[in-house]
This record gives sequence, C-alpha cells and structure tokens, in this order.
Amino acid sequence: MDAFDKFNRIKSRAQEIIVEEELLSLLSNNERPRAYIGFEPSGLLHVGNFLLTSSMINTMLDCNFDVTVLLADWHAYINDKLGGDMERIRQCGEYMRASFNYACREHGNINFLFASDLLSKKEYLEELIRNAKRVSLSRLKRSLTIMGRTEDEAELDFSKLVYPLMQVTDIFMLDVNVAYAGMDQRRAHMLAREIAEQSKRAKPIAVHTPILSSLKGGSRMDPLSKMSKSDPSGAIYLQDDEETIASKLRNAFCPKEVEGNPVLDICKYLIFPELGSLEIVRSEKHGGNVLFSDYLELQSSYLRGGVHPLDLKTSVASALWKIVKKYHDFYASNPSLFDWMEGGITR
Repeated sequence: MDAFDKFNRIKSRAQEIIVEEELLSLLSNNERPRAYIGFEPSGLLHVGNFLLTSSMINTMLDCNFDVTVLLADWHAYINDKLGGDMERIRQCGEYMRASFNYACREHGNINFLFASDLLSKKEYLEELIRNAKRVSLSRLKRSLTIMGRTEDEAELDFSKLVYPLMQVTDIFMLDVNVAYAGMDQRRAHMLAREIAEQSKRAKPIAVHTPILSSLKGGSRMDPLSKMSKSDPSGAIYLQDDEETIASKLRNAFCPKEVEGNPVLDICKYLIFPELGSLEIVRSEKHGGNVLFSDYLELQSSYLRGGVHPLDLKTSVASALWKIVKKYHDFYASNPSLFDWMEGGITR
C-alpha cells in the first residue's frame, strides 16, 4: 500500500483532515507515523463513539500507524464523570481497553496509556505551564465545548479550564504526528496547532470523524444533542440486545430531512461503510423489499417519500444488530468488565 492508498483509506473514514497535504506528506516520508486518540473512561460505550473510533483505528493500523489510546482518567475526573471516583474511572478504563482490543485484534496492537501515568512524569507539569503561557483565558473558554460544556460552565471550578491545556500537553508529551478524535474535539486540536506554531515545533495533523446525532434528534455539533453515554434513551449501547435496539430505533426522531436525523446518520456512517448496503424490508402492498447499495440513493429515496420512516427504522435496527451482536456476545461472556457500574450491567 503506497502513501496515496493510505491517505485515501484514512480520508474515506474522516469528515475532516487538517491539513490533507500534511497528512499525505507524512505518509510519504514516514514508514511508521504515530497517532493517538484520548478517551474519557466515563460510561458505557455506544455505537456513536466506539464504532466510528475503532474503524478509524483499524484503518490507521492497516496503514502502519503506531496508535496510542490515552485512557483519560484525570480528564474524566475533571469532567465530573462517575461521581469523581477515580477507582471506578480506572475500572471503566479497563472496560474500554478490553473493548478496543476486541474490536481491533485482527488489525494490530494498540498502545494503551492512562493519563495518570503520563501526568506522573515531572516533564508534564513543565510542558503544561509552557503551553499555558501561550494561550489566553478567553481562548481556553472557547475550547470548553470539547468537554460537552458551554463557556459559562468554566465558572463551576477552575479545573475545567485546565482540561483543554491537558489535551494539548498530552499531544506534545506523546510526540504524535496525528491527533485523532471526533469533530467535537476540533477546538482542542486547533489549539494544539496554534501553540505548536508559536513554540516552533511540528504541528500535529488533525483527523476528525463525524459525530452521530442523539436518537432524540438535534444538531450533531450541539454538545447536548449528540449521541451521549449519559443518555440511555438517546444512545444505542454496544451491549444492547436486538429487542432493545429495535425499540430505541422505533422511538427515534426521523424527520424528512438529513440534518439532525439520527437514523440516516447511522446509515451513512455505520451501516454502509461496514455492510456496504441496506435492505429495506416491507410488505408487498407497500412495494416489497428494496436493496440500496449506495447511501445517497437511500437518502434521496427517503427524502422524496419512497421509503417510509417506520420501514427505515425497522431495517436499520436489523442491520445495526448484525454489527453490534458480536459486542453484545463479548460482554455477555465478560460481565466483570462492568464492575465499575453501580449494580453491574443493567442495560
């Protein structure tokens, strides 16, 4: 696989690359580039965050990247996750480690590192202070959306303002060429590029995958409207069974438009990339079954009324179960992975 092939494979999974020319140059001149993604151990994994992430990680592994998953335990603590209980946060991190290893086992080995291990290095504080000297308070406040919070929430406690600086410091301490995350982390990566330019060091290339809308609808870029670990009715968890997935999708928001439509999001970003097609199953009196091998054809048919919302939801539920079933079975065989949850696995 040459540099162009690698570039095109990564681009096909990404919504945005900053900057494409930089990534192509990296792939042309570095046989073993380094990439990382930070993941808060803060709750149950769902199809919106995990499937897109593991697919990109697998693509990077196939392209000979050295990939690190930073299990961001202190970041989760700052973000008030799991009651601020660091023991539970670290147990949740082990659940995430096992999940990524399972999803990526056929593509290569991932490096895992807890943020607490990175922060224990004396150089970390020095790097964080240097980075803090190169950014204003107002610029940090604008970055708070990476935490799923508004600028006003910086007033809750000062640690919230440290969070974006920690992400920048993580990138520099890990010495990665590529910082990867969902589009919701864009501001943190742009901050890292700005600080890198000021300090005359190599700017990290940013690769971003899409964000799925909550099943309740709304703009995907609104922190309160994206599919979230903390909202059971708005997310499809990896351990959900077939009946639960079908029930959640039956109740999902599904307007005759593309923006904020979680059912079409699932089709575009999960089903077609993974399965290559979607069969709409319906009775003969409603036109019979129809197979779509291209997402845009499905989208066009749905928008003009050729596919009924209920038929779309039912068919998407069946297709999604084909993708999720292996995780459901994996978790059913490893219930101890959920010891961090109060009462164990309950949904």
